[in-house]
Amino acid sequence: MDERVVKSWNVNFFQTARGDRPVEDFIKDQDEATYAKILTAISLLRNGGPFLKPPYIKKLQNKLYELRISGVVAIRIFYTIQNNEYYLLHAFKKKTQKIPTKELKIAIDRIREVI
Repeated sequence: MDERVVKSWNVNFFQTARGDRPVEDFIKDQDEATYAKILTAISLLRNGGPFLKPPYIKKLQNKLYELRISGVVAIRIFYTIQNNEYYLLHAFKKKTQKIPTKELKIAIDRIREVI
């Protein structure tokens, strides 16, 4: 029997000063199939933590990563890691190869609020 302990990492939703949780709201607005895929990806992050590798995640820049959900609709969830906890900062439907600057800026602004 394997004696290793399975660790689970905390995954938190970014919360605005007003108490809104934009990523959680985004997820709830998706169709059933997309919703299920997103929850599966978040579960992978919770269970895999720093051991989760591409194609599920990608490091974008210092302290900023993306959780990649593919399918008919491609979803990206930007996140950061602070004190060994994951913070889901921003989510959007990916429609082009390049990450829109507007989406990146939102995530970077939110990192400053978490740190």
